[in-house]
Amino acid sequence: MKYLITIFFTGVFVVTAGMIYLYSQVRFDAYKIIDYNPKLSTQIYDRNGDLVANIFEKHHRLYATYDEIPARVIEALVAIEDTSFFEHNGVNFEAIFRAIIKDIKAMKLVEGASTITQQLVKNTVLTREKKIIRKLKELLLAFKIENELTKEEILERYFNHVYFGHGYYGIKTAALGYFHKNLDALTLKEVSILVGLPKAPSSYDPTRNFDLSLSRANRVLYRMHALGWIGEQEYRDSLAEQPMVYDDTLTKNRAPYIVDEVIKRASREYDDFRTGGYEIHLGIDLRLQELARESLKLGYDEIFKRHPNDSNSSILNGALVSLDSKSGDILAMVGGVDYKKSHFNRAVQSKRQPGSSFKPFIYQKALDVGYSTMSEIPDISRVYTDKKTDERWKPKNYEENFEGLLTLKEALVHSRNLATINLMNALGMDSVYKELKKDGFRDIPYDLSLSLGSFGISPLDFSGFYSMFPNYGIKVEPILIKKIVNRFGDETIYESEKTRVTTPEQAFLMVDILRTTVERGTGRRARVAGIETAGKTGTTNKNIDAWFCGFTPEIEVLVWYGNDDNSPMQKYETGGRVAGPAFANFVKGYIDIYPQTKRKFTPPKGVTMRKIKGRREYFTKTSPLPKTNSLKENESGGMLF
Repeated sequence: MKYLITIFFTGVFVVTAGMIYLYSQVRFDAYKIIDYNPKLSTQIYDRNGDLVANIFEKHHRLYATYDEIPARVIEALVAIEDTSFFEHNGVNFEAIFRAIIKDIKAMKLVEGASTITQQLVKNTVLTREKKIIRKLKELLLAFKIENELTKEEILERYFNHVYFGHGYYGIKTAALGYFHKNLDALTLKEVSILVGLPKAPSSYDPTRNFDLSLSRANRVLYRMHALGWIGEQEYRDSLAEQPMVYDDTLTKNRAPYIVDEVIKRASREYDDFRTGGYEIHLGIDLRLQELARESLKLGYDEIFKRHPNDSNSSILNGALVSLDSKSGDILAMVGGVDYKKSHFNRAVQSKRQPGSSFKPFIYQKALDVGYSTMSEIPDISRVYTDKKTDERWKPKNYEENFEGLLTLKEALVHSRNLATINLMNALGMDSVYKELKKDGFRDIPYDLSLSLGSFGISPLDFSGFYSMFPNYGIKVEPILIKKIVNRFGDETIYESEKTRVTTPEQAFLMVDILRTTVERGTGRRARVAGIETAGKTGTTNKNIDAWFCGFTPEIEVLVWYGNDDNSPMQKYETGGRVAGPAFANFVKGYIDIYPQTKRKFTPPKGVTMRKIKGRREYFTKTSPLPKTNSLKENESGGMLF
């Protein structure tokens, strides 16, 4: 007897020591569950609250608090996985004994009898291998978790951590992924599909094995019915239901050029951007983003229709940027005709010469120092000599002719190079250069070629400068990210930086010139019925770059086309011919989506209108009507705004 007692206590000691040793190995693992802080996906939304993309590092997981989880979801889980969950302390010994008997009969481990708490432990800190040592660790940790957390806290961690197949971690992620629904909108059949998934996520994935998934869900329904938790009619109705299941990508990326730029910018500010569970709210409209892609592709396709054998699809590309002129919100931004073929974002990363689309900034300086739209400037050829290098430069017009004296307005409407160069020469290179630098232009040349846009700038940056025209003298910084909300609800708001460049009345003079450019000048292909548009074409030497930079009373749209290697496009592929129609297509689509948009430009206070030779001309105190006999003879009434 003494010998048996010794053996018994020795056994108890060994078992106790073994359990203590095992606990010492895993006790710190318990705090990974107790102090649960998972890596969460960041979500990007457009201005209307529509999802643009999910961003994550390894696991796509959206967090749901216990209060967000409907009671039916909890009932369904408990019914199929652990009926006595709310009664036990982490381990169901009765179920374990039943499982042991089955294992002995089968001579192998066939049933685990794990509680929900044990499953949480297994999924969070342990492996799924069927070994006794792992099972003992699981039991010890389950007791620890139950001692530290409430049942509600355990369920919250379970529903957010376990894998639901298809790359979805957490039940909120799975509900939005499989059914495009929030948890509170799920049907009982959809709930049953979800809670049945963790047992074998790949096998029961409804996008891969729909019938197996339904069979598993019906098993969940049967258990709920057998327990009396649902009635007969609801049980039968749910059995008959076959939910719509969506087979989406995990990122659901609907605007890849936008998303790439958001990641680049937000990652500079937030080290945990991909794992911190942020909500990123943008100014873009996904409908306009798709419209921008279609519009850019339209112009691209037209080039190939005109030159089917002479254009190179591997290098020809484009970009389009649209802004809300008042707020600076980027409404749409497409950095190429096909993201799948090229991830390079030409709207942001490519610096191209703006050519003649830069001329309005020179003419605005002339208006601001007293020139009027009717001031005459010479459209004649001259030879310019660089004082430092003695190099001679003899610029010419695109049409290779001269007009003599032209009004400032007609010179810009018809994009006369020589008149523009002569105007800048008259204004003074030093004065214009300093003013443009003050306005924010960078890396611009200090010579007369500046007047023809001989410097590099990205379409996005250029859009910020162009905003001064539709915004009546105020330049706005393009804003991509409007607001960032962290997982605790704290918000960071981003607003556009605004700079007054000129007065409203002086800016309106330029608006009128650019409106006329579309009506009867180089921008005629940018006309849109039912709305006033304004803008300027831009074509660089040898048709290397083709631009149309335009706007309506509320929005701005910049379009650029060119070859990525800076080689020339085909002859006559000008900004008006290539980019103008893409602009027009975007504006047409915009007014279909937003029919209430403002349709006409309104002159601000301080602007006077006169009809001269049957055409409207606008003047201000700074840019008054020229006092010449020829003009006085042609005046025919007028009105003051």
